[in-house]
Amino acid sequence: MAAIYITIEEVLLRKMELPLLDVRTPAEYEQAHIPGATSFPIFSNEERAIIGTAYKKQSREVAVKLGLDFFGPRMSTVVTAAEKICEGKEKKLIVHCWRGGMRSGAMSWLLDFYGFEVLVLTGGYKSFRGLALAQFEKPYTFKILGGYTGTGKTVLLQKMVEKNMPMIDLEDLAKHKGSAFGSMDVPQPSQEMFENLLAEQLLQNENKTCWLEDESQRIGDLKIPDALWKTMRAAPVFFMDLPFDARLEHIMSDYSRMNPDHIIAATERITKRLGPQHAKQAIIYVREGNIKACFEILLRYYDVHYGRGLEKRADGVLVERFEYEDLEAAIRGLERLGN
Repeated sequence: MAAIYITIEEVLLRKMELPLLDVRTPAEYEQAHIPGATSFPIFSNEERAIIGTAYKKQSREVAVKLGLDFFGPRMSTVVTAAEKICEGKEKKLIVHCWRGGMRSGAMSWLLDFYGFEVLVLTGGYKSFRGLALAQFEKPYTFKILGGYTGTGKTVLLQKMVEKNMPMIDLEDLAKHKGSAFGSMDVPQPSQEMFENLLAEQLLQNENKTCWLEDESQRIGDLKIPDALWKTMRAAPVFFMDLPFDARLEHIMSDYSRMNPDHIIAATERITKRLGPQHAKQAIIYVREGNIKACFEILLRYYDVHYGRGLEKRADGVLVERFEYEDLEAAIRGLERLGN
């Protein structure tokens, strides 16, 4: 039976039930891929480069023969790997390459010949990428969860999930907590992969009122797409106003075990904005082992910085404040926020 070609919309509906095999090179996959896809390369990075050079400098025919030389000896191994992926399930899967051309065609031929039912993504990864970029231009109904640093906004968003309140955790997608101290000790995804993950979340919440944390446009090395950022900045803000001391304690619980050298390096990165004297004193406190005094200086800086950003929102944007004595009280206010 010949492979069946399906659209990206159909792939997104079915990729939870069927394996989605990305037959591009490992380097292409690592740069960015459809969320949930499995890397299943037909060629290595080096082989793909050799074939591409032959195609440009010699001919299509020469490139195809090189591809057969590389792929042919591995056919049995490829089939065995596909069987393992489908183990315990029906022998049915989805494959795609960059734009639905020769690589996905060759892989689908082999798997179909062996006995798999193969679905091929029309337009390949390129069709997903176009769909992803289009999501950022759409209108959305957002509610923005705001508050000074240390408010516990991420914890509140996680509690929203428990209450089935639609939300998108931008910091989790970006693998960064959004400040100079925000590294999660794991690599951030590429900008393209961050956008892919974010687009998928937007698709899942397209017709819902969705909560997002109030963020700067840059989260670590990544950037929220301009059109989506504009939509976020026009959305109403629900500002969680916790006392300074409660926020300081929350910050300490998160960062007190951080390597002192990392705290010093992060402080040095914001010296210009913090002010040389404040930065110098904060670093002295770290070296003395007084982490709390250091973060008290830093927290006051971030309060000023965040307050200025709040003032720059579009005219007419609702900013509603909710005052709580501690994080637990803020969590109990989630039901009201959901109305």
